[in-house]
Amino acid sequence: MFSTFSTALSALDANSIAVAAVGNDLANLNTTGYKSTQVAFADLISESIGGINGYQLGMGTARPQTIRQFNQGSVQTGAGTLDAAIQGQGFFVVNDANGGPLYTRDGTFTTDTNGYLVDAQGHKVQGWMTVNGVLNTSGATGNIVVPTGALLSPTVTKNVSLNMNLNSAASTTGTSSTFSQPMTVYDSLGDSHTLTFTFAKTANNSWSYTVTVPGSDLTSGTAGTPSSVSSGTLTFNADGTLQTPAAGSGSVALSITGLADGASDMKVNWNLYDSSGNPQITQYDQSSAVSANTQDGNGAAQLTAVTMGDGGQLMAQYSNGQQIAIAQLALASIRNPNSMIAIGNNDFRASSVTAPPVIGTASTGGRGDIVGEALEQSTVNISEEFTHLLTLQQAYQANSRVITSENTILQATVNLIQG
Repeated sequence: MFSTFSTALSALDANSIAVAAVGNDLANLNTTGYKSTQVAFADLISESIGGINGYQLGMGTARPQTIRQFNQGSVQTGAGTLDAAIQGQGFFVVNDANGGPLYTRDGTFTTDTNGYLVDAQGHKVQGWMTVNGVLNTSGATGNIVVPTGALLSPTVTKNVSLNMNLNSAASTTGTSSTFSQPMTVYDSLGDSHTLTFTFAKTANNSWSYTVTVPGSDLTSGTAGTPSSVSSGTLTFNADGTLQTPAAGSGSVALSITGLADGASDMKVNWNLYDSSGNPQITQYDQSSAVSANTQDGNGAAQLTAVTMGDGGQLMAQYSNGQQIAIAQLALASIRNPNSMIAIGNNDFRASSVTAPPVIGTASTGGRGDIVGEALEQSTVNISEEFTHLLTLQQAYQANSRVITSENTILQATVNLIQG
């Protein structure tokens, strides 16, 4: 008889724990990256009376297990510029105050007073930093530092190209016989110079060219008078394709020496063919025009913003329009995430039975992708939780009736004895 009380009490205790789990889920309805909890009930060992043909009496229910469900939450874009959300499997890696690793799905990131990328609790986010312009993700991870107010060093122009057409119908005299196109290039000090490409038709399928810079840009030049840095002839085949210079040579050397600003001499390659060997200059019966031009130099620039890009790359944006990857977030792949210990603040710590975390980049090794400037929402479903709550409430009430009924039977028995 007393075992009936124990059975019902075990159920009351178990359902109370389950209600607490549901309450915790509902409390975290808006917690970034929160994963809802499943409550798993299990019966206690039964006692068997009368062998195989007898009957079995259960001993109630054991204390239920709470199992974290690592399902994908919805991704909300338009978050902070340094925020990140994981779409798929994996965890961000952060280091606590003692340098120990923690794992989280909460990508609410910001910077601390020392410029480190940190989560909402001040834990340092782990990844790889660019060193001398190279991002090596095969080495050990470390703290990520977000630069502020940094200058981008200038890049000297070494290659230029013009995607253009020269009018085959142009005469060798008059205004249609010549065509000019300016292009800006940069020296070692980040100073800009204007190269002017001038083409003049000399005969059918033949054009001369001259490349000049302003005379004031050179110590040997004269202000107001262009100084030539290269000249030559372009010839075309009957089908309008470039014949000479041939694809073997591929480029024309432009030598800019004695710069008046004190910068180093410039040696620029004017590439007449693309990487596949196709000529970038044609001669057809169309107006002379440039469809595109490229050069690989840049002046010095101020850092204007640092943002989180898709894939987990931290991108620095500069005043000249350049975007450069300065860091890469690390993702941890954990085979049995349910074995981790939740320590609060959306963080998990590996337990003694957690499989060794495997660190890598997004979209590799089964890891999910990283969405920049976004956050993963809680996976709590309010309608499901309310349904569970009603079921648990009914189970609690039913087991409380078992205690009431057993108490009535016990009282009746006592009355029989006293009578």
